[in-house]
Amino acid sequence: QAHLVESGGGVVQPGGSLTLSCTASGFIFSAYRMSWYRQAPGKERELVAQINKGATDLNYQDSVKGRFSISRDDAKNTTSLQMNNVKPEDTAMYYCRASGRLYGRTHGYWGQGTQVTVSS
Repeated sequence: QAHLVESGGGVVQPGGSLTLSCTASGFIFSAYRMSWYRQAPGKERELVAQINKGATDLNYQDSVKGRFSISRDDAKNTTSLQMNNVKPEDTAMYYCRASGRLYGRTHGYWGQGTQVTVSS
């Protein structure tokens, strides 16, 4: 069974830093694109950052560029989101997503979500 298990969420003060981690199992991690999404109450789930297989292509939502950094360690089946200079608007449930393609169709798995609250 495929699983994505997240950790690292919590409460952090504005301007602080937090690192989210996602550990995968049950599938060939290195072959999947990894993404971080977030969803605040009453809002749509949005893509925050993503990294392709091989870590040759990274992209970020404009609002987090220069502050967040996504990485992956295929040897450990993990992806991380380093969050620096966090802002109150970063408060959301953060989800790890693994995406792959089979016969032209995208499939994937979601993590359980981890709450990030930016508050003084």
